[in-house]
Amino acid sequence: QFTTRVVSCRAAELRPEGGGEPVRGFQVVLEDTILFPEGGGQPDDRGFIGDVPVLRVTRRGPEAVHFVPVALEPGAEVLLSLDWERRFDHMQQHSGQHLITAIAEQMFGFKTTSWELGRQRAVIELDTPLVTAEQVEALEKSVNEKIRDRVPVTVRELAAGDPEIETVRSRGLPDDHVGPVRIVDIKGIDSNMCCGTHVSNLSDLQVIKLLGVEKGKKNKTNLVFLAGNRVLKSIEQSHSTEKALTALLKNGPGEHVEAVRRLQSSVKLLQKNNLNLLRDIAVLIAQDFKSKPAPRQLFVLHRKEGDSEFMNIIANEIGTEETLLFLTVGDEKEAGLFLLAGPVEVVENFGPRVAELLGGKGAGKRGRFQGKAAKMSRRGEVQALLQEFVSHQKP
Repeated sequence: QFTTRVVSCRAAELRPEGGGEPVRGFQVVLEDTILFPEGGGQPDDRGFIGDVPVLRVTRRGPEAVHFVPVALEPGAEVLLSLDWERRFDHMQQHSGQHLITAIAEQMFGFKTTSWELGRQRAVIELDTPLVTAEQVEALEKSVNEKIRDRVPVTVRELAAGDPEIETVRSRGLPDDHVGPVRIVDIKGIDSNMCCGTHVSNLSDLQVIKLLGVEKGKKNKTNLVFLAGNRVLKSIEQSHSTEKALTALLKNGPGEHVEAVRRLQSSVKLLQKNNLNLLRDIAVLIAQDFKSKPAPRQLFVLHRKEGDSEFMNIIANEIGTEETLLFLTVGDEKEAGLFLLAGPVEVVENFGPRVAELLGGKGAGKRGRFQGKAAKMSRRGEVQALLQEFVSHQKP
């Protein structure tokens, strides 16, 4: 917690991180703050000003701008509270990134070109097209050795013109930077120009787990990692998943993969058999209709199980030169698929109307109009419309 004063407060809007409508609120500048504004690859802090939640903190030149939902009185003394769990998580990931970046360059010459601290995982972009599994293993072993060595992490400030700035690792200062330059040192390992929040000793990282690499931008590789409490949460989640799979598959964790493979093979076989049966059923339905002594001008069928191929087989077998077919598949109370087939002019006239009645969309050509239906419960209205039409037609 930290006591400070409100310098200014002005109306503003905030766009939510996940998208959506802007939130109305106020941008508040304080005399000083303990909430970190987003920057340097690290997200911003959260907290409270009094009992008012801080929804976002951004940097505007040398100022930290706090977005809050209600107005605060300029000049008022306020108590600022920090969401420590979020802050400490960011500290662990950011210091972990510095350590991994430094060791990766020392061991393999891989330079870091950028990094991202996500909600679930963090990613370091390395300036190399390839990182082998052996290199990942060696890197993970080395960084965790440094954590066990309890190496101190310190912060110092240098004057803007200090020649020592040229000796530290950096991707350059922001164009609007003013004042001293902040350096984060991992003793004997790394000196890096950085504005972010960090642990004071590598032992606070607890452990680092490198999850592996992914293909990045051209000639780049993304290294995915977890640090500290995120490793513990990941293990807890994995263990819960493992227990659930053990109960479902009725075997031990070492046999899960093979059990899932067998299930996948069974499902593929069942799907293939199901498709063959549907095709056979479609042919039988069509033959039954054609065997009637006086074929009807309108054929209507609904089946819960089926697909577009099922409906088209029926249309092919019956023929659409003289018969108008209205076929649907899917749950009657939910969405599904429809097919209107028959004489070209009739289908062209009625296709869009059928789609409209069913609350769906479709397209057609050469005497067939098919698409998705959102209101299968209105099939009866379509049938009545088509029945009325054919009743006025000459046999």
